[in-house]
Amino acid sequence: MAIFIFIAVFMVVLIANFASSEVAASSVVVVGSSNPKEEGNKLVMVQEEEDMDGGFSSLDGMLQWAIGHSDPGVLKERSEVAQRMSPEELNKRQTELKELMEKLKMPSDAQLMLIAVNDLNNSSLPLEHHLRALEELLVLVEHIDNAIDLQKLGGFSILVRILNHSEPEIRTAAAWVLGKASQNNPIVQKQVLELGALTVLMKMMKSHTTEEAVKALFAISALIRNNMNGRSLFYQEAGDTMLQEVLSNSNLDIRLHKKSLFLIADLAESQLENENTAEVSFFSNRLLLKAIVDSMASSDLDLTEKALYAIKNILLLRSTEVQLFKDFCKLNEVLERTRQQLNDHSEEYAMDVESLRKEVNLTFLQKLNESLA
Repeated sequence: MAIFIFIAVFMVVLIANFASSEVAASSVVVVGSSNPKEEGNKLVMVQEEEDMDGGFSSLDGMLQWAIGHSDPGVLKERSEVAQRMSPEELNKRQTELKELMEKLKMPSDAQLMLIAVNDLNNSSLPLEHHLRALEELLVLVEHIDNAIDLQKLGGFSILVRILNHSEPEIRTAAAWVLGKASQNNPIVQKQVLELGALTVLMKMMKSHTTEEAVKALFAISALIRNNMNGRSLFYQEAGDTMLQEVLSNSNLDIRLHKKSLFLIADLAESQLENENTAEVSFFSNRLLLKAIVDSMASSDLDLTEKALYAIKNILLLRSTEVQLFKDFCKLNEVLERTRQQLNDHSEEYAMDVESLRKEVNLTFLQKLNESLA
């Protein structure tokens, strides 16, 4: 508090010595005396310099705050003392004020990221410091420009490297940061893919730590969504097998099942939107298709809905082997069981899922009829 009073007093002194009544109204701050009737005591402050902005939105805001929270009598007394300073003393105080304002400044996002990157690159620091640095980056990379700038600081290389860290907490946090930075950011997606992150993240899916697998899948999805090169690499790395193993393992956290189904639906939709590209064998993996269909019979309505969306999008693909859905996956039977299960739910959400189920059933029957024609 004393710091701000000092700044306020000194600024009042500067005003008294250097202000001009010709300053434009749009760039001034009027400071009145303790007695509002004393119009002759009004002072005018020139527009603040940008390089003196501190933790407040402007020097104007800081000055008004300091004056408003100061005792008028004390402020007046200190102002009178300061006004008796010589020009040399005033210049010295002005320099001191600038230095003080620099110290009060918050570091920029780029500076904060550099500090975090340097901490991560310092293996002598304890685990807590590395986790704190990753938490800081997780917040900062949400801004798309910060995510792009992180590469210039060498941040992605370090993050990909520590995906192989011995501590699961570090690996989990690093995957989370990479996922956040890559979301809807093709520049970052390209950079991270080129560093080989996708292969490492897919290996992390086999982790015995649930959170590590969840964050790894989150990062995988963020890297390949709306990214043709990312999807191609995912297919090459046997992404279908990875997702099939997740969906076939009932012991895994349900979040992994939901995220896997969401990713499959998104991949099929991307294939639909790019009809000129060659369709991939990913959607012909019978074990994967059966795992998707079996997920539909879950008691969790959200999981059922995500499975239905995935099936719907796959059925719309030109190359879909509908007979495989009928004979191997028993889709017609599972759709009927799902209808019976949904009838046991009275909530409105169940009605929405039932509408989707009917749509999938209709698409399936149409596709089946076309294959027999």
